Amino acid sequence: MPSDLSGSVRTRADVDQPRDAELAPVAPDRSVEAGLDALDTAASAPARRRPWRTLTHSVLPPVVFLAALVAVWQLVHVAGLKPSYALPGPADVAATFWETVTDGRAMEAIWTSISRGGIGFAMSLVIGTLLGLAMWASTWLRAAIGPIVSGLQSLPSVAWVPAAIIWFQLTDAAIYTVVLLGAVPSIANGLLTGFKQVPPLFDRVGRVLGLGGFSRIRLVLLPAALPGYLGGLRQGWAFAWRSLMAAELITYSPSLGQGLGQLLNIGRELSQMSLVITAIALILLVGVAIELLVFAPLERGVLRRRGLTTDR
Repeated sequence: MPSDLSGSVRTRADVDQPRDAELAPVAPDRSVEAGLDALDTAASAPARRRPWRTLTHSVLPPVVFLAALVAVWQLVHVAGLKPSYALPGPADVAATFWETVTDGRAMEAIWTSISRGGIGFAMSLVIGTLLGLAMWASTWLRAAIGPIVSGLQSLPSVAWVPAAIIWFQLTDAAIYTVVLLGAVPSIANGLLTGFKQVPPLFDRVGRVLGLGGFSRIRLVLLPAALPGYLGGLRQGWAFAWRSLMAAELITYSPSLGQGLGQLLNIGRELSQMSLVITAIALILLVGVAIELLVFAPLERGVLRRRGLTTDR
């Protein structure tokens, strides 16, 4: 009998032991927390690219492409597919390019065009931003002039040059008019597109916080619409630069100075193809420099602050 009782006690203890094990506290798995911390650290502090990776990914591809382009150009020149006056060789163009740099014509033309482009783009920035704000605030205004603004954006800038010359003669006002008509629609549409991409909840939160109309735009809506607005600014500068070159190419006058467009026109009038290609190369170099030094860093900064990229 005692042996049976002891056996039953042992059996009951054996039955109750798993329940006690189930109720015992489980030690937290520290490896999961460590993994999450490591993931957060990797996202917040991305590794910098090594110099050789930057060289192979950013510098080497355009250099290789330009070298291949020059090689094809030289082959076409040697083959004589075009006469030398219509397609000079790379060496002749390089000599003309160096001559325009050393005699100061290149620097003068670049400075004249960049100063005009900067002033025209600054005016376009103010007017386009105000127009975009007005179109976003007023549904009636957006319906009334929205299609017109989009149509102006697709209109070639060179179409405005004859009208600007008739209005303002051969003056800087004619050039700035063409620049404004080319850049303002892009900036206004870019800002309006950015506002349309902002979730309506942001605007309601601003109203709940007691922000007025201007404060809500400045502190809530405009920062949220910044990526679209920046895209409009980039496109606006591209249109402004193209409009400026078209205006300088046609509105040639000694009183206006010599910009890159005027330098291009001089090469055309003299039938000097080397100077024409040199002017085109200078226009391209200025456009690429503005993109790399101004708009690309701005875009990277905006995307990084929003956690949309980890590149440095």
